[in-house]
Amino acid sequence: MLFCGEIYTSMKAEIIHKQLHFKQPAGTSRGVYTTRNVWYIVLTDTENTHHYGIGECAPLPALSCDDVPEYESILKNACRQLEKNADTVLENLKNFPSIRFGVETALAHYQSQSLQLWHTPFSQGKEGIPINGLIWMGNFDEMYQRIEEKMRQGFRCIKLKIGAIDFDKELELLAHIRKHFTPEQIELRVDANGAFSPSDALEKLKQLSEYQLHSIEQPIRAGQWKEMAKLCDNPPFPIALDEELIGINHLSQKIELLDTIRPQYIILKPSLHGGISGSKEWIDLATERGIGSWVTSALESNIGLNAIAQWTATLQPTLPQGLGTGLLFTDNIDYPLHIEGDCLWYHPEENEPDILKWLRS
Repeated sequence: MLFCGEIYTSMKAEIIHKQLHFKQPAGTSRGVYTTRNVWYIVLTDTENTHHYGIGECAPLPALSCDDVPEYESILKNACRQLEKNADTVLENLKNFPSIRFGVETALAHYQSQSLQLWHTPFSQGKEGIPINGLIWMGNFDEMYQRIEEKMRQGFRCIKLKIGAIDFDKELELLAHIRKHFTPEQIELRVDANGAFSPSDALEKLKQLSEYQLHSIEQPIRAGQWKEMAKLCDNPPFPIALDEELIGINHLSQKIELLDTIRPQYIILKPSLHGGISGSKEWIDLATERGIGSWVTSALESNIGLNAIAQWTATLQPTLPQGLGTGLLFTDNIDYPLHIEGDCLWYHPEENEPDILKWLRS
């Protein structure tokens, strides 16, 4: 992908804000989301208004390192700089990953003039990307019903958000799955979102390991490197870092974190972990150290989800990715993205939506 300033001398940047609504409350250990505030960067060629590119900027409240009161001001300033020199603005946005992601993907869309941001078998509709089925937190009955629905849909990898209901009840849910499906039939991942304390985390991991889980994301709160390193040293089953990567935006910091904690996996959310370029840097560093990785979305609309999926396909993933969250909204834009079985597919034969009309509605 080229981000060359002189290519975009006739380009203007605009920001459009929208609030999206979840089909059902999205529960995590940090709280429940019912709406999602999103800012879209719209790049337009001043000499040809049919030539445009759109990128999504959407920090997660109380989680993103760039969830700050002056967010809109920073975004506006980035767009003013973008009109002058794309190279400079990207380097200056290392500490604002959701804005960097929006700028990168708006430029990719502007340059490709298509929703097929990169040329891959996925973008050509020849291959799907394997994904996990996501089970949001809820009460026992709600989670039980959601699990059975994902199984009926054909998912072979299911990820459960845990840490909100009674831990014994969560173990009961896992026991139910394992009673009916072997690890070969259903791969199970759990995401604690930092809900365990360092004092009880190892014991809970041992209890969880009875259900032959693939991995657990962020068992304890981020920022406790010493305690997390202890857990990652010969754990009952693999540990993946997620929130731990937030705010670690510079190369030296990334190296220090990986060499200190030595996790089994890291999980990349481009809008949280440095945009496309920052996430690729994380993956390269992890691969050098024998650490696995996969990519997930972070509650983006289909505009952001498509950008993440198009990029993820360039990585030629084999593990299930976390790319099912773009279908969570009642007022999402229709995109040629479809979940079929346990894969996300892009259908290039379908008409591209009128994105500008949707944004301005």
